[in-house]
Amino acid sequence: MTSICVFLGSRPGAHPSYLASTVALGRELARHNLTCVYGGSSTGLMKALADSVLEHGGQVVGVTVQTLKDKEQFHTGLTTLHVAPTMAQRKALMMDLADGFIALPGGVGTYDELFEVCALRQLGYHAKPCGLLDINGFYNPLQLMLAKAEQEGFLHHSHRKNMFISSDPAQLITQLLTHAQKA
Repeated sequence: MTSICVFLGSRPGAHPSYLASTVALGRELARHNLTCVYGGSSTGLMKALADSVLEHGGQVVGVTVQTLKDKEQFHTGLTTLHVAPTMAQRKALMMDLADGFIALPGGVGTYDELFEVCALRQLGYHAKPCGLLDINGFYNPLQLMLAKAEQEGFLHHSHRKNMFISSDPAQLITQLLTHAQKA
């Protein structure tokens, strides 16, 4: 495994732990020589992640679309910034560039990206590990929803267990690396 795509918010969130855990994840990615692939923004948790990876000597690849690039300020210190024509092509490029995925707290865009990579894994399009960095219990409701989907027969147990969950960035990266070595 050489790269991990991180889906996360372009806002900092309401609790300081979101920022602190994001910075810790960036440090861990750099420490493990894992290139960070993300949306390229210079705001919120996205900026904190990129800054942390770069400050710790890591590589950061941003992937955006032209319409967002025209509206937003993108990080100027990135190793590489790719600009895709559409959101669908942006997500496809992010998936192609990554060997695994981690979702941090975020909004609808984060959920869209997370569920797409999980659904594609379930359908056999890839075998890359997916993880949730569950900061401040943010993903507790999602874990309950997935448990309910499994209980009601809508989600197979093996698909639910393919999502690694931890509140510790170092532990989550270790889980993804271990899974990738077994695959």
